[in-house]
Amino acid sequence: MSYYFTTTVNDDFETAIQKVTEELKKEGFGILTEIDVKETFRKKLDVDFRKYRILGACNPQMAHQAISSESKIGTMLPCNVIVQETEDGKTEITAVDPVASMKAVKNDTLGGVAAQVREKLKKVIDEIK
Repeated sequence: MSYYFTTTVNDDFETAIQKVTEELKKEGFGILTEIDVKETFRKKLDVDFRKYRILGACNPQMAHQAISSESKIGTMLPCNVIVQETEDGKTEITAVDPVASMKAVKNDTLGGVAAQVREKLKKVIDEIK
């Protein structure tokens, strides 16, 4: 089982960020955090790296259900979505598969929530063209 869903688009990096953000909104997600890995590596390591951004996406209703059924599950939230440049000039968008990441947690209620989130994130990735 893979731990992510991915697609590659011909859009420039910033357009891809906008598209994924819009698709996430359609599925009830907001972006809580945004980590610019390229800039962080430049500042902290003096390393030149490709454009790579980690978006911390959260669907408040699903997060509430998850935390209500498993108080420590916040260690695995929010759901990360990455947008990165590829060597051939395209942009790759990848979302975590919450079902795969929750396998270690033995909680049937949480498994149901993870399955719902999985469907939403998979739809986001499938809709980006």
